Amino acid sequence: MKVAFQGEPGAYSEQAVFNYFGQVETQPCESFEAAFDAVNSGECESALIPIENSLAGSIHQNYDLLLRNHLHIVGEYLLRVRHCLIANPGVQKADIKKAISHPQALGQCAGYLRSHGIKAEQVYDTAGSVKMLKESGARDVAAIASHRAAELYGMQILEDGIEDNAENYTRFLAVQTEPVVHGNEAKTSIVFTLKNQPGALFKALSVFALRDIDLTKIESRPLQGKPWEYLFYIDFIGSLKDAHVEKALDHLSEYALMLRVLGSYPRFRG
Repeated sequence: MKVAFQGEPGAYSEQAVFNYFGQVETQPCESFEAAFDAVNSGECESALIPIENSLAGSIHQNYDLLLRNHLHIVGEYLLRVRHCLIANPGVQKADIKKAISHPQALGQCAGYLRSHGIKAEQVYDTAGSVKMLKESGARDVAAIASHRAAELYGMQILEDGIEDNAENYTRFLAVQTEPVVHGNEAKTSIVFTLKNQPGALFKALSVFALRDIDLTKIESRPLQGKPWEYLFYIDFIGSLKDAHVEKALDHLSEYALMLRVLGSYPRFRG
């Protein structure tokens, strides 16, 4: 099996691929769009994409890509993110004046960097920052990335777990060309649009409340080409195989201008 992910080898997304799928072949991609394209073209059987972080929030671009691509969510995975301060071999922590990494990683370690007087500089990727540091050979610069990235590029970890908040998790979605409808312990993701009129969203959400369906996520995104109109993405506990879920979606279709099921898949339990 070949699985696409965004980033360089050693990225957190690649670690999530191995944790979720096991020892599969991975395909690094420059962008999230390229990861979707790899599945659409048949180059990869699946892609694992981040959809939200417990500290930074949703990754809006990937919500838009879920709508634009006719792929199906078949699973989810939660990765505990541990940031490492990484340097070239032989460098001491006292030598570090600047840290490079993806903006999100820098933001999640801002307190640590500030307390150590280390300047932050943004680059395109966490694992990519380790690759850049190795190529430069700089002795006063560190990268912030994963333990795996340090091992992969033969670099030194100066300190592990430098994130400001230990409750740092990223949720990933596995997407494939064919749906897999899961039964027990399932989660379902949908997207829909509504008429812009009083009570429309209340009525839409009531179809779940009336049937005691637990909503775990609600996200709104602008509807392209129609200013001030919105798409609503919802995750809820339940399977398409459940009668009460089927009735809820039938009821929702009475209000929705557009309704699409993005996937019904096993709920991650850790």
